Amino acid sequence: MIKLQGVSKVFSGRAGAPPVRALDGIDLEVAAGEVFGIIGPSGAGKSTLVRVVNLLERPSSGRVMVAGIEITGLSGARLRAARRDIGMIFQHFNLLSSRTVFGNVALPLELVGTPSAEIRRKVGDLLELVGLADKRDRYPAELSGGQKQRVGIARALATDPKVLLCDEATSALDPETTRAILRLLADINRRLGLTILLITHEMAVVTEICRRVAVMESGRVIEQGEVLDVFVRPRTPTARALVNIATGGDPPDLLMRRLVPQPVPGGGIVLRMVFRGALADQPVISQLSRRFGTDMNLLHGRLDAIDGASYGVLVAEVTGPPAGIQATVAFLHSNRLDVEVLGYVPPSLRAAG
Repeated sequence: MIKLQGVSKVFSGRAGAPPVRALDGIDLEVAAGEVFGIIGPSGAGKSTLVRVVNLLERPSSGRVMVAGIEITGLSGARLRAARRDIGMIFQHFNLLSSRTVFGNVALPLELVGTPSAEIRRKVGDLLELVGLADKRDRYPAELSGGQKQRVGIARALATDPKVLLCDEATSALDPETTRAILRLLADINRRLGLTILLITHEMAVVTEICRRVAVMESGRVIEQGEVLDVFVRPRTPTARALVNIATGGDPPDLLMRRLVPQPVPGGGIVLRMVFRGALADQPVISQLSRRFGTDMNLLHGRLDAIDGASYGVLVAEVTGPPAGIQATVAFLHSNRLDVEVLGYVPPSLRAAG
């Protein structure tokens, strides 16, 4: 449904500054009916990428195809027609303050000359879909942030698009409203079969609604795959940092700074363990003390699910005889857990608590 091949975007530098490469050779494919996430830190190129998909920004090089049409080769009326297949919702809603809810949703239909009776029917159906039928005569200033975003979603759906682009659509919302908007998008995806490309800097948003995700950094896609795989086994520092923000997956910074890189006699080891699927529900940890004579001090833990699959993240300090610690790590690996050594605890630190 969406395919990018070798897409780059270079902006001219200001006042003699060197050019800025916002996108650098992006290859990406999003299947029809999929909810696909693009995540990365500020300045990674996410918003530029989503604007390239509907040619609000024309790429410097590469090809962009949507619904089987290469839109990079279009202009004028043909490009405007192709854009009707691509709806977009924004972080700050972009509603017209002088128009009612009805008027904002009706605007795209008015611009293409839709008959008045059809506009009334279509807008009424869309406001029912997003749960705002009772707000049709209200103005944006009278709405909450979540209600404004629902208006933005209804407006984006007015032209019956095949693709919905969401550029940080929940970043201006509180957590409860964010969950409600994501549930609405998931419902729209199921009902209408829309392909959704969702841009965000929050991994928690991706895990809530997306099946696959691409991680961006400095204008490039540095990692992509199934959300569960990226979440429980991040391969790059950027992905790892995004996951840890969502899970609190590392111990406090104070402890991390006091860890040492090599084992110390009488000290302990700090492990980050990831359980997935059936293993997340198994009593693996409870077996360790009995089998190997080690003690485990839990520092952080989380059990959750992504797309119906259980996962768990556990950070713990393991202490005991060196042979017992080695056997514990080997046992965890043998149970197909992802195990990472975060560092070693000196005896002085353990004594100090």
